[in-house]
Order: sequence, then C-alpha cells, then structure tokens
Amino acid sequence: MIKQIFFVLLTVLFVSCKEQLVRRPKKHSTTNFYKEIIEENKKLNTLEKQRIEAYLVKDTVTVYKASSKGFWYTYVKKDTLNTVFPKAEDVVTIIYNIVDMQGNTIYQQQERTYKIDKEDFIPALQDGIKLMKQGETVTFVIPSYRAFGVTGDGNKIGINQTIKSTLTLKKINTNEIK
Repeated sequence: MIKQIFFVLLTVLFVSCKEQLVRRPKKHSTTNFYKEIIEENKKLNTLEKQRIEAYLVKDTVTVYKASSKGFWYTYVKKDTLNTVFPKAEDVVTIIYNIVDMQGNTIYQQQERTYKIDKEDFIPALQDGIKLMKQGETVTFVIPSYRAFGVTGDGNKIGINQTIKSTLTLKKINTNEIK
C-alpha cells in the first residue's frame, strides 16, 4: 500500500514538474497599432460629426454655417460695415461661455484677452475669432476633436465632449506700427 502511494506521489510530482507552456503576449507592430488607432478615431469623429449635423438640422430657428476648419457657427450679432478682422499677433478682448449640447452651462461667461495665434486656447475658437469683426457675437458648435479631445479639460469638460460657445469680440488691438 505504501509503495502504491509513493508511486502515485512520484508520478504526480514528475508530471507537475514538466515544463509548462507559457502564453506570450501578442506582438503588435507599432505601425499597425497606430494605423488601427487612427482608423478608430476617424470613425469616432465621423459619428460625432453626424450627431452634430443631426442636432443642427433639428434647430429650425438658427442657420449654422460649416467652417472649413471643422466647426459650425452662426452670427448672433453681425457687423456689415466694419472690414477689420483680427490677424496673427493682434491682441483681442473676448467674452465667451461654454455650454454642452443641451444648453447646460459648463463655464460661465468670462472675459479674457487673447493674442491671436500665440496663446493656447480652444483650437476651434482660435480659428473662429479670425472670422469675426469687432462687436460681433457668434455661437460656435465645436466637436471634441477641435476642442478638448479625448482627454477633456481635466475639470468640467468630459472626454470626447462636443461643446458650444457664444463669443463676443469686444476689442481688437492691432499690432501695426502707426
């Protein structure tokens, strides 16, 4: 009986000491991995664009214009006489807010000065300000990839969140020597 138990234990010990197969992680080529991420982001951006366009179609009161820079805008107050637009290195004073697509306030209206193309600011608004003249007010609809993207702002704006901003260009201080 002891010989049999000894034999069984010896057999179990021998079988358990056999080299185990190790599962190796899948190897991804970096190039293919980045291509996959880029393709996935393109799909997400297309879906976001479709949601925004569906939202804008439902708004039968306001007509939004698509910009070539990837955002939509509509004039709340338009100046048809003034011909001066801000350009690189001009310092502008703006008043703006940020709301979500349901109109809930994310950031209250605030005033700030901004040096055109020289300061960090919401990318779509950087481009949008250049479409404005002093005294005009414009509402912008900004997809996440032209605002805060996949990270959000780390505070109130979530990841991949579409935002709206109504911005008034209060003053343009030109950088021209007179």
